[in-house]
Amino acid sequence: MEKRSNKYYLTLSLKEYANGETEPAKELGIEFDNHDEIFGIIEKIKEKNIFADQSEAVQFALGLKLFSEIKLKNRKNPLFDELNEVFPIFMKKLKSL
Repeated sequence: MEKRSNKYYLTLSLKEYANGETEPAKELGIEFDNHDEIFGIIEKIKEKNIFADQSEAVQFALGLKLFSEIKLKNRKNPLFDELNEVFPIFMKKLKSL
């Protein structure tokens, strides 16, 4: 039986370049699956007040969930060898906050 996952669509839009220019406009949209309900995770991270800026909490939670799902799906990839040892420790620390 196939494991069910949540399906998401993420849009990333470049609002302004570092030099202040707004052209050329860029936008990227991707569909992806994640076993977690990411909106709930974002709220949990925000509630923990790990970061002074709530926007950073959202960025952290979103980046972590995108990264960790790929790491999980590719756990046997040699790229993740060292992370496979320490990532569970990091996640336990985060969940204990």
